[in-house]
Amino acid sequence: MTAPTFFNSHHSPIGAFASFTFGCKGALGGFGIELKGPANENLYIGVEESGRPGKYKALPFYDGAENERIAQEYDIEGLRDYQYAKCITPFDDKEVSRRLGAGIDEWKAGDLTFRVASAMGAVPDPESAPISELKDALVPAIYAELTIDNRLGANPRKAFFGYAGSDRHSNMRFWREDGIVGLGQGRNVAIATDDPTVYAGIGFQPEATLESRHPDNLNFMLGNVGLLVGIVPPGELKTFRFAIGFYRDGIVTTGIEASYLYTRWFKKVEEVVSFALTRHQDAFARAETLDAKLKADLSPERALMFGHALRSYFGATQCLELGDGKPLWLVNEGEYRMMNTFDLTVDQLFHELALNPWTVRNVLDMYAKRYTYEDRVKFPGGSETYPGGIAFTHDMGVANAFSEPGSSCYEQGGLRGVFSYMSCEELVNWALCACLYVSHTGDETWVEGHAKLFAAVLESLVNRDHPEPNKRNGVMGLDSSRCKNGSEITTYDSLDTSLGQARNNLYLAVKTWAAYALLQPIYEKLGQPALAALAGKQATLCAKTIVAAADDDGYLPAVLGEGIEARLIPAIEGLVYPYVAGRADLLAQDGPFGELRKTIERHFELVLRPGICLFPDGGWRLSSTSRNSWLSKIYLCQFVAEQIFGKAKDTRADKAHLGWLMDEDNVYFAWSDQMLAGKAHGSRYYPRGATAILWLVPPGKPPIQEVHDYIFGVAHRERVHTI
Repeated sequence: MTAPTFFNSHHSPIGAFASFTFGCKGALGGFGIELKGPANENLYIGVEESGRPGKYKALPFYDGAENERIAQEYDIEGLRDYQYAKCITPFDDKEVSRRLGAGIDEWKAGDLTFRVASAMGAVPDPESAPISELKDALVPAIYAELTIDNRLGANPRKAFFGYAGSDRHSNMRFWREDGIVGLGQGRNVAIATDDPTVYAGIGFQPEATLESRHPDNLNFMLGNVGLLVGIVPPGELKTFRFAIGFYRDGIVTTGIEASYLYTRWFKKVEEVVSFALTRHQDAFARAETLDAKLKADLSPERALMFGHALRSYFGATQCLELGDGKPLWLVNEGEYRMMNTFDLTVDQLFHELALNPWTVRNVLDMYAKRYTYEDRVKFPGGSETYPGGIAFTHDMGVANAFSEPGSSCYEQGGLRGVFSYMSCEELVNWALCACLYVSHTGDETWVEGHAKLFAAVLESLVNRDHPEPNKRNGVMGLDSSRCKNGSEITTYDSLDTSLGQARNNLYLAVKTWAAYALLQPIYEKLGQPALAALAGKQATLCAKTIVAAADDDGYLPAVLGEGIEARLIPAIEGLVYPYVAGRADLLAQDGPFGELRKTIERHFELVLRPGICLFPDGGWRLSSTSRNSWLSKIYLCQFVAEQIFGKAKDTRADKAHLGWLMDEDNVYFAWSDQMLAGKAHGSRYYPRGATAILWLVPPGKPPIQEVHDYIFGVAHRERVHTI
């Protein structure tokens, strides 16, 4: 598929929960901090026309409304002698082209080229890394450059970059100091350049800066439209370099008080952009190198989706600092802004293990410290409760407000669908994240420090199977008592029972098998043979239950033993964890779980057909009974199909999935996850597409650190040794 030109995309620093989002026509982009969607600001990026002094062309990222209403609040009699004739027109759509990679977003129109370089990198562990590395990784800035080709021109021409600020708490301002001219709004956002020929201006209209009648009027701070303007001499090709900075100082959260880690080194946004300008050339070089690799190694569809999703993930990240100086890593759930939603953490795990595994440990530790609870369990429809055990909450809060210990912002009792509890799935997710963190880093000290927790996790998993040991089958059969008269759900909360119900769910059963199988060697290493044996027994029981559920044709039911015969692609999802953990033996056809692997693979081959789990356009349908399909999960399942089952890449599906993202009704929110028959109906502006990083794992090489080496060209330094 050929992607359209105009669609929004994130461009974000890492760990700043900020984004320069743009790409849709009109005032549908802009500079945002901690927002649930684009800032909806007018952007002005343009150039004076050749041979037409005083006439300008701009990329079409504004709507033409120059906030005249603001001026009219002052001009009661309507004199309007402060106004300027409009002299900016947008480039025609046919004149505009775009080349978007993971690192570089390049726009061309006429003799103008505008390029943005997004942050591309890993975050070193703040408790051990040198300050220089941390500053470079976490500077809350991105990079832009505006090039004008005036080599055939006979006259000097103006080039400009600016925006209409939308922050209701602060006005626009500009400054010039230490060889830098900057423009921004309040203390939070700034655009700056070190080009000494550039000047700044503020007014009600961009024309007030471009065609100012009196230079003394340029600093009209009642206006909300600011521009940086440079002059391109005749006969020259000139590039203006810009740094775009974001900044929030002080305590930014409640419930737990924390500030942005970058405030250790940067005390104001002026310092951010000043530092970023010294990194400008390196930032573009890194981004260009990555884009070249992706172009060579991925199909055009996958390269575009990967970059689109990666930037969306970065835009949702927060690297904070607690009052005791300890770091706190958060990933915000897109438009919902829930913090460290655990069923997203387990999918973003692969990205974080590859780039910065300390963040996985950091999230697991916070869950263990604050977001656990003890519950009891019960059978559906029953009133008697049985021992449950430790469980983990769905999230840590929402929109910078941490929830109370042992509670989430999301989960409620008495429900059977959206907003119910995910106790068992989050328990499984903690186990999987912990096991993969250990397999990747070999962090024995961390394992030993959590020995009691690992034991409690296994006890709780077993309790949710059946209270009588001789009736256990390895699969979740009881709901948390916190559900009251409701029942537990899975991460697929907005789907029907086929994927939404947790109890006896096929998708969750395979993940649970993976958790048991990967926990067993942990207990062996800890010198707990009884627990190791129990984990191994539960893994075997779970595998046998799943295999026995297949019908004569080989189909597996969506919910085991409850008469729900929907067909699922995510039956294969849980296989990714042993594979990435380097445990190929658990997936071998002649191994201890060979029948499980064969059964799941046969099921997948049967369901990936039109009318079952394929949409008419070739896109993957996660459940045969729901039109709601999630791209992040599709990316993950594609990896399983290709790397574990050896299936060919489904290029028709890739075209369909890219088509969903580029649908005219979807492009405003950049990368979105939940697609209802190809239309984004939830999980927009979302980070979970980071699962696409699995596409970069070399065939036959499951260790995820290979991805780090691929992206950065250097070996991963945080790996210790293998358990």
